[in-house]
Amino acid sequence: MTKIPAVTVEGQDGPIALGRVGVPLVVYFYPKDDTSGCTREAQDFTALAADFAQAGVRVIGVSKDSLAAHGKFTAKHGLAVELASDPDGVACEAFGVWGEKKLYGRTYMGIERATFLYDADGTLVREWRKVKVPGHAEAVLAAARDLAASA
Repeated sequence: MTKIPAVTVEGQDGPIALGRVGVPLVVYFYPKDDTSGCTREAQDFTALAADFAQAGVRVIGVSKDSLAAHGKFTAKHGLAVELASDPDGVACEAFGVWGEKKLYGRTYMGIERATFLYDADGTLVREWRKVKVPGHAEAVLAAARDLAASA
């Protein structure tokens, strides 16, 4: 049984203490605002936002981008998903999503696309690592609905 890391990220409406949300929570980490995969993922979660809300599950997308970048990203694509900033990488480290990546033969440090589902007590229910975007938000919603049904 793994508990959610007691870290705080910066939300549009102020700090979000992830360990103290008090409702079932999806935290998804993504590399960068306004890139193709990250845009598609945010759009997919946005399309299902009402379904997550109906299941009583809060969804928060986290990257190291600034709140200003998140604001532009949200406005440009009409996103309804809550985005948070982790500028110093504390949350990325705590969730184990910061690491070495390779692209076109180049090695660099970055955020691994990963998603975590926690119950209202902050206990990990399911995690998805090295996420492939197509169909992912739907899979997370199915797990969130299962969680809501068992509560």
